[in-house]
Amino acid sequence: MTPSRHEPHDTGAEETEKRREKVQQTREQLGATVDAIAAKADIRATAHDTAAAVKGRAGQAATEVRDKAAHAGHLVQEKAAHAGHQVRDKAAHAGHLVRDKAADAGHLVQEKAPEPLRQRADQATHKARENRIALIAAAGAGLLAVAVMRRRRKARR
Repeated sequence: MTPSRHEPHDTGAEETEKRREKVQQTREQLGATVDAIAAKADIRATAHDTAAAVKGRAGQAATEVRDKAAHAGHLVQEKAAHAGHQVRDKAAHAGHLVRDKAADAGHLVQEKAPEPLRQRADQATHKARENRIALIAAAGAGLLAVAVMRRRRKARR
């Protein structure tokens, strides 16, 4: 390159220094390029990085699944408790209705039954109150017999 008339003339030492700086810059760029190519060519490191990333995502997914399962479990518990309360309330209501109907039926029988039958019923009631344990045992045996008969019928079907 020929110096023009308007540019100041560089001395030989300055020219050499500029070239050395340019060579150094080129070496640094070349080193960075070589490092980038080496990183891309290092399959083991790439596989390790990929495996670490996959492992991290799998861990996050497992945590999310556990959290969702726990949340679903809590929801099921709440719904079961709510359903239990509803069943208990309905059973109590049904019990009250049965008791009221039984009382109505008892009053109707009292009104329609002849006098000797009422006297006999009063005597049976009095004896039952005196022997509650025997009465409860007899009722339990009757319920047990009914339950056994039902199971046998279901087993035959």
